[in-house]
Amino acid sequence: MLVQSYNPFHHLMLSALVAAIPIILFLLCLTIFKMKGIYAALINLAVTFLISMFVFQLPFGEASGSVIQGAIQGIWPIGYIIVMAVWLYKISVETGKFDVLRASIASISQDQRLQLLLIGFCFNAFLEGAAGFGVPIAICAVLLVSLGFQPLQAAMLCLIANGASGAFGAIGIPVGVISTLNLAGHVSSMDVSRMTALTLPIINFTIPFLLILLIDGFKGIKEVWPAISVVSISYTVSQAFITLLMGPELADIIPPLLAMGLLALFLRKWQPRHIFLLNGQTVKTEKHTIGEVIKAWLPFYLLSIFVLVWSLPAFKNLFIPGGALDFTVLNFKIPGSSLISSINLISATGTAILLAGLTTIALTKSIDFKKGFSLLQTTVKDFWIPIVMICAILGIAKLMTYGGLTNALGEEVAKAGHIFPLLSPILGWIGVFMTGSVVNNNTLFAPIQATAAHILGAKPALFVAANTAGGVMAKLISPQSIAIASAAVGQTGNESVLTKMVLKYSVGLLAFVCLWTFVLSLVY
Repeated sequence: MLVQSYNPFHHLMLSALVAAIPIILFLLCLTIFKMKGIYAALINLAVTFLISMFVFQLPFGEASGSVIQGAIQGIWPIGYIIVMAVWLYKISVETGKFDVLRASIASISQDQRLQLLLIGFCFNAFLEGAAGFGVPIAICAVLLVSLGFQPLQAAMLCLIANGASGAFGAIGIPVGVISTLNLAGHVSSMDVSRMTALTLPIINFTIPFLLILLIDGFKGIKEVWPAISVVSISYTVSQAFITLLMGPELADIIPPLLAMGLLALFLRKWQPRHIFLLNGQTVKTEKHTIGEVIKAWLPFYLLSIFVLVWSLPAFKNLFIPGGALDFTVLNFKIPGSSLISSINLISATGTAILLAGLTTIALTKSIDFKKGFSLLQTTVKDFWIPIVMICAILGIAKLMTYGGLTNALGEEVAKAGHIFPLLSPILGWIGVFMTGSVVNNNTLFAPIQATAAHILGAKPALFVAANTAGGVMAKLISPQSIAIASAAVGQTGNESVLTKMVLKYSVGLLAFVCLWTFVLSLVY
C-alpha cells in the first residue's frame, strides 16, 4: 500500500463500498451491459485509476507506475506463458501429433461423457499442476472442440472442471507461497495444505458428476456412474493423501495421472450400453500403434519435464541474488514511481514451455524451425487482444493494492467478528476475480485472513485455506480466465456470454465453501 490511509472517508464501510466499485462495475459490464472483455477491462482500468488517485489519494506517479507494473506482468510472465502454451499446441497440430493424441483418447471410448472425464477433468488437472496460468483451459477446451463439443460449451466445462485443481496450480505455488509471508500464528504452507484436505475433497469428488450432469443430465450420471466413480474416488483420495502427508507441490501432478490411467484401464473392461454423442455422430479416428501414440504425446511429456525441472529448488536457486544465473533476472525501477519490476528471462515458466516447443521441433521431421516460428507469429497475432485485456486487469489489481482499496475491503469484511468464517472465502473470491491468480490472491489477502483469525482466537490455517478455496471458485469467472477460454475456442468477443454460463456455478460452489468453512470454524 502506497497511501497514508485506506479509509479516506474515515468511515470504513463507506470507503469499502467505494473500493468495491471496480469489482461491481466489472461484473455489470460483462453481464448486464454485455460488453466485450477488452472494453470492460479498459473502462474499469480508467475508473479504478481515478478512484485510486482522487479518492484514496494515490499519487499520479505511483498510480501510473501501478498500471505499468501490471502491464509488464500481464505480458511477462502471464502473456508469455499463454502464447508459449498455445504455440506448443499449434506445433502439435501442424506435425499431426494432435490428431494422433485425439485419436488415442477417442479410441478409449467414443462416448463423449467419458472423453469429457479424460480431457476436461483429468488432463485439465494435470496441465494445471504442470503449468497453470490458463494453460489447461486453453489446451483442453480446444481438444474438446476438436472432438465435437460446441466452443462455448467446451470452454464452460473446462472452467468448471478447473475448480477441482486450481488450488495447486503450477506445482502447488498458490499454497507454497504461504511459507514466504510470515503470517500471524506462524502459518506454513504445509499447515494450509493439510487444512485444504477438509474442504477441497468434497468439491473434487463432486465436480466429475457435475460435468456429466451438464451435458447429459441425471440419465447420463446413471449410465456412466462406475466411470465417474473411478475418476472421483482415485483423484480425491490421492490428492487428499498427498496434501496431508507430502504438501502441495505434487497435488495436481500425481492424482490426475492416476485417475486418467485407472479410467483408461477400467474402460478396457467396461463401456456404457449407450454411447452418448452430442451431435449424434462419432468422431472418425484412425488406429495408431503404441509407438505412434507415445510420440504424439511428446510435446506434453516435454512440457511436464521442463516445468518440473523449472520448479526444482536447486534450479530456482540459480536465479537468486548471487546465484550462477542471477544476471538473467532484470530488475528495474519504473520511472516516476517507487515501484520495482522484474523480468525473469530464463526462470519464467514460459521459457520452460518454449524449450518444450523447440525440442519438439528438433525431434520431429515433419516441421522445421522456420515453420515453427511462423506458427509463433500467428499465435501472437491471435492472442494480442486477450493479453492486452489481462494487462488491464492486472493494472486494476495493482491500483487496488497500492491505493489501499483491497485493504479497505479486507478490513471491512474482517469486522464481521464471529461470522467472519462465513465471509472469509468471499475475500479470496474477490482476490482471484480481480487478479485471475490464486497465488496473487493469497499474497494479497492471506495476511488479513491470518490476522483476523488470530484476533478472533480461531485457527489461522483454516481461514487461509478458506481464502484459497474461495479463490479457486472465482477462477471459474475471473475475467482473465474468461478471456483465455474465449480466445482458445475462437470466441473472443463473447466473454459476457461465457461469464453468464459459468457464473451460477462459481457462486454455488462459493456458497458451499462459505457454509462449510463456518461449520469447520465451530469445530476448530
